[in-house]
Amino acid sequence: MSKFTLAALQIGSSLKGKADTLANILKFEDEIKKIGASLVVMPEALLGGYPKGSTFGTYLGYRLPEGREAFAQYHANAIDVPGPETDELAALSQRTGASIVIGVIERSGATLYCTALYFTPEEGLVAKHRKLMPTATERLIWGQGDGSTLATVKTPMGVIGGAICWENYMPLLRMAMYAKGLDIWCAPTVDTREIWQASMRHIAYEGRCFLVSACQVQPSPKALGIEVPSWDENLPLMHGNSIIVNPLGEVIAGPLKDETGLVYAQIDTEDIVKARYDFDVTGHYARPDVFSLSVNEQEQKNVAFK
Repeated sequence: MSKFTLAALQIGSSLKGKADTLANILKFEDEIKKIGASLVVMPEALLGGYPKGSTFGTYLGYRLPEGREAFAQYHANAIDVPGPETDELAALSQRTGASIVIGVIERSGATLYCTALYFTPEEGLVAKHRKLMPTATERLIWGQGDGSTLATVKTPMGVIGGAICWENYMPLLRMAMYAKGLDIWCAPTVDTREIWQASMRHIAYEGRCFLVSACQVQPSPKALGIEVPSWDENLPLMHGNSIIVNPLGEVIAGPLKDETGLVYAQIDTEDIVKARYDFDVTGHYARPDVFSLSVNEQEQKNVAFK
């Protein structure tokens, strides 16, 4: 069997919190079954939320008490891995027969990570990837992942894996993941811009793989009843624009703009080998005599008890 249906679930985090967001995800169970999806990719920071525009009371050189309170609330809305939310997602994967990739805010002690979780119908939670480099002020609230979570998962569709949001702009990370033999690149994100879609097409073409980019969709601050500094209150916070791309860089589904819903397409995995006929980035088109990449996949700990 070489034909499968890939899907991106374009949805936003609920201001009511992770329980309401999870409930909204579960509402798509029947639709996931109806389209016969083998893989559903969901956006970055979906469970836990992406606090766009928040300052967490921080200025260079000092922090305000209200910022500490905001972080405590954000920490409380993060999830434990494993935990009750991952149990629910594993059950959803089993019931629908679809592998799931979802962006979450993972709680580990007092530190939070922007994480992508991988589920299969047969085994439940099988892998996680922590974002290596939070972007700009994301570094204020998220810790850095390490090479121990450069996750890939073998499925009937082939090998799935990928990167979170602007990690996709890291050339060496892409090369490392290509070398792991990815067939389907998963890109949870909150980047809704047209230039992001251009990057997704480039990565699919460079890696000669199928690619699923799932982005959050969020209405305007006015519609949400919140204030976001220096943002037009009538402008949506996130447009979505989730897409699916084939190994020749062609968009085969989406973009879906300013709506919640499933973006999906049927693929033929035999197209991957056909696309790599003239360009296999870690195979016949590589030059190991000129270039090499060393990847440290050891978990990094600052205290070791022996």
